[in-house]
Amino acid sequence: MNPPNRREDEGAAAPRIGWYGDDFTGATDTLAEIARAGLRSLLFLDVPTRARLRRSGPLDAIGIAGAARGMAPADMTRALQPVGRFFAGIGVRIVHYKCCSTFDSAPGVGSIGAAVRELRRHTPNPLIPIVGGQPGIGRYCSFAQLFARAGSDPEIHRLDRHPVMSAHPVTPMREADLRRHLAAQGLDGVRSLPHTAYPRLRAAHDLAAADAWIGRVLAEMQGPVLLDLVDEEQLPLLGRLLWRAAEAAPLLAVGPSSVQQALARAGAGRAPASSSAMPPALPPARGPVLVVAGSLSPVTAQQIAACRLYERQPLDARRLAGDRAYAAAQADAAAQALAAGRHVLAYTLPPAERPAAGATAATARATAALLRNTLQASARAGLRLTRVGVAGGDTSSQAMLALRLWGLAFRAVLAPGVAVSTARGDDPLTDGLELMLKGGQMGGPSLFDELIDGGAG
Repeated sequence: MNPPNRREDEGAAAPRIGWYGDDFTGATDTLAEIARAGLRSLLFLDVPTRARLRRSGPLDAIGIAGAARGMAPADMTRALQPVGRFFAGIGVRIVHYKCCSTFDSAPGVGSIGAAVRELRRHTPNPLIPIVGGQPGIGRYCSFAQLFARAGSDPEIHRLDRHPVMSAHPVTPMREADLRRHLAAQGLDGVRSLPHTAYPRLRAAHDLAAADAWIGRVLAEMQGPVLLDLVDEEQLPLLGRLLWRAAEAAPLLAVGPSSVQQALARAGAGRAPASSSAMPPALPPARGPVLVVAGSLSPVTAQQIAACRLYERQPLDARRLAGDRAYAAAQADAAAQALAAGRHVLAYTLPPAERPAAGATAATARATAALLRNTLQASARAGLRLTRVGVAGGDTSSQAMLALRLWGLAFRAVLAPGVAVSTARGDDPLTDGLELMLKGGQMGGPSLFDELIDGGAG
C-alpha cells in the first residue's frame, strides 16, 4: 500500500497533505513533523495567493496557520470556509485540522465541533478519524480518556485533574473523556476505537493482518471515530489506516501533530521505520536574541526564572495594552539593550487579580506589538535581529499578524513540541528571521537559553 498519488494541477503535482493549525505554535510543530519526514512543506499565514504558491515552488504539504482556537463558532466557520475550499481546490487527499494536544476548547471558544462541521463539507470521505494522543510530548489517550504531562514533570495527569489545563483561564478542561468533551461542542456520536483492539504492526509479516483489520474498520465505521494512542509503536498502524481511507475519498483528520507522525511512519509495502528522521540542530545565535513572553503558564514562569543569559524586562500587562507612552518606552528600552549586544527577555507579569473578559486577548496583541516595535527600533539603531522567540499561543498568533509575515519554513526543532522556523515575508526586516513560537506548556526549564546556544533537536 502506497500513499495516494498526487494529482496534477496546472502542470505541478498537487500536495497530498493540507493542514490548518488552530493556533500558530501548534501549526509550527506540525510543520516540523512534516519537514522531518522529508516532505517539501511551507506554512502560510492565510490562504495563499497564486503568486505566493509559485514563489514557494513544488510542495508535498501545505499548512495554514490560523487563530481558530480563540474564536467563537460563527467566526471559526467564516475563517475555515475559504480554507476548506482551498484544500479541496488543489486536490489534497488528507486535510488535517490540527488542534492542541490537550484538546483545550469549549463550546463557545475554539470549538472543535464547529471546525469539523465546516471542514467536512469540503472532504467527502464519510470517516472522520480523531487521533487522541501524542506520546512524544506526554499526551496519552486510553479508552477515550486523555492524560497529559505538565511541562517537563514526569507525572502524568488525567486531563480534568491536570494542574494547568484544568484551570486554564479561557478553556478549562473539566472532562477527560474526549467523546463527552467533543459532544459538548456539537460533535455528536463520536465512537471510540480502543488501543486494545489494535493488531500488532512491528514487522513485515504483520502487514497482512493489519490491512485486513483496517479493511474491517473502514467497512464498519463512519462519522467521527476517536483513535486511542498510548505508544509511539501504534503510529504506523494509525497512519496506514488514514492513508487507506484517503484512497477512497479526500479525508478530514482531527488531532495534534501525531496525525502527521502517523502518516510519516506508515510503511509503503514494508515494515515501518521505528522513528522519524532526526531534525537538524539549531546553531548558536549570530547576534542578540529577543524573547517576548505573554504566557502566564507555570511552565513558562519556570523558564523565565531559570534563564541565565538574558537581561530580564518585566512588563505591566495592563499598562502595555492601555498606555501608548509606556509601550513605546518598553520597546525603546529593549532595543537599546539589544543594540548594546545583550539578549533581552521581555515578559508580562501575572496580574494582581483575575483578568477581566477580553484582557488576555488585549495583552497578547500588546505583547505582539512590542515585538514588532522592538524590531523596528533595533533596526533604527543599526541592528537587524536574526533570531527571536515568542512564548504563549495567543501571543504567537498575534505576533505573526503584527509582523505581517505570509509564511514560515521549517528551520529546526529546539525541544519536543517547540520548532524554530524561518520567516517568509515581503519586509526585508523580517524575511529570513529565525522564529521560535512556543505554547505555554512546552519546553524544559532551560529552553530560552537553548534558543541562544542552539540545541541538538
